[in-house]
Parts: sequence; structure tokens; C-alpha cells
Amino acid sequence: MSRWESSRVPTVLISGAAGFVGRHVVREAGRHRASLRLMSHHRPVGPSPHTVVRADLAAPASLHGVCEGVDVLIHCAARIGGSDEANEAVNARGTAALVAEARRAGVRRIVHLSTASVYGRGTFRGGRPAELTRNPRSATSRTRAAAEDAVLAAGGTVLRPHLVYGVGDVWVLPGLAGLLRALPGGVAGWTAAMSLVSATDLARLLVASALAPAGTLTESVYHAVHPAPVAAYDLLRAAAACTGAPWPQQRQITADRARSVLRTHREAAYALDLMTSDHVFDGAPLWRELRLAPGPCFGSDFPRLAGWYRTSLVTAA
Repeated sequence: MSRWESSRVPTVLISGAAGFVGRHVVREAGRHRASLRLMSHHRPVGPSPHTVVRADLAAPASLHGVCEGVDVLIHCAARIGGSDEANEAVNARGTAALVAEARRAGVRRIVHLSTASVYGRGTFRGGRPAELTRNPRSATSRTRAAAEDAVLAAGGTVLRPHLVYGVGDVWVLPGLAGLLRALPGGVAGWTAAMSLVSATDLARLLVASALAPAGTLTESVYHAVHPAPVAAYDLLRAAAACTGAPWPQQRQITADRARSVLRTHREAAYALDLMTSDHVFDGAPLWRELRLAPGPCFGSDFPRLAGWYRTSLVTAA
């Protein structure tokens, strides 16, 4: 029996507690019988009844003691973008240092938020982690793969979402809005399908994985996605509706022409690759083993978020 299955309330450390997904994890974890310790570097966590600790993954000495008395670590902190060295310092060396501190302190379970970008570019149609090969192409994805290795070597569990949307999103729909603004027309291939997960559902999966009875999870790596893929067209329509980004109605251009137009727009070019090839991952095993029902699919869920996106994206435009 796990320590958190006894009468004692488990102590859960959440790294990256002030980040996009981390904030949702804190909210979800607060609904469970657990004592929370929130770790953040520089972002304010906000008013909280929970213990807040300041530590920097890029400064390993600051991690000493953060895991004392902790039963479970939910590791959400990561560096996305920036220099190669910054990614290496936070994602690779920082995660390794945090995992080492967790092991020194006797933490019993580590659940790590990773990303499907560790597979690199390509077309994906429903594979499970054991069926796919990591082939990271960017400094961010390479160092996040290194972070996975540190967690797995310690016996931890890795969850790989693909695209994550919800309150706090600064990557998915903002990136698609930028793609629409940069292109002179619609692109053949916008019928591609992709796996998404709401930040709310992702938090449910992370917390449930962290607090599940011993033996519930049978694998070390899972895809954390909604079972229902979404058409690229529907994602782009949602982005356009929320930002006023122009929707190309008259002109159709090829994907090669679009890539040529976007050769100086790195982020938009990456978004184009996502929208023109299938990126579908099998997430059913995680939902099934945790005995959780997924929340509503993107089409049903997005209306509750449209107002937040509209305000956020228009302000950022």
C-alpha cells in the first residue's frame, strides 16, 4: 500500500505551479485529499492557502530541501523556446537535479509532464509510446527528451500531451492566428487531424496519475490526449473567430507555396507543418487505467473558452 493510501494526507510538490498547465494542476489537486507544496521560480503563484517554495531549475543549489517530506512530485516546469543553453540548463540539467533531490528525500512517485514533440516532425496516426521512436528536432524537444530520461531512470511516469488548449494558452491558438495572418490564402491539407487535450483534462490526468493506488498504471510513458481527434480546419476556424484573423475564402495555395511564404516566420512555419499532416496519438490506455472519463471534445468544449481567447488574443495581436 502506498503511503498516500494510508490515513496520513500525502504531500504533493508541484513544480511550475505558476505556469500554464501548472495552475490547472494546482486547482485540480486542491480538490483532492492532499497537502500541496507549490514550486515556482519567478512567476507569482498568487494568493494561495498552500505552501509556496521558490527554486530555480537552472540553479541546482536552490533545489536543496524542496522535496523534504514530499510523497509525490508532479513536475510541470519546463523551458519552451529561448537559447539552447537555457533549455539545457532548465529542462535537462534542472530536471535531473530535481529528480536527484526527490530521490535523496525519499519521494515515492514522480509524474512528469512532457510533450509529444519529442517524436519530431512527421505524420502520426494513432500510435502508442512503445510503437513510436523519439526523434526530437529542436533544442526544446531534445532537452525535454533528456528530462524524460532522468524521470524514467528514477522509476517515474511520463505523460506526453500534444496540443494543449485552455485558459492561459499562449502557444496553440495564438500560433494558429499568426499562421492565418501570415498566409495569402487557404492551404490544401487543412483536413489533417490532430490530438488535443484541454488544460483541465490534462490536469485531471496528471493528478490522478500522481495519486492513483500502486499498480494502477502499467506503463512508464503515456499519451495524455483526448480520444477524439480534431480537424485542423476546425482549429483554424476557432482561432480566426476569436481574433478577427482573416479567413482565406477565395484563394487556395499549395503547402509548398505556403512554406515559401513562411520561410522567415519560424513559428508560423511550424504551425503550418502541424496543420498539414496528421498528428494523432493513442491516449486511450491512460484514461482506461485511471478509470476516468474524458471531458467534452474540442468542438463542445471551446465555446466556454471563446470569451477568454477573444480577450487574450485580441489584446496580444
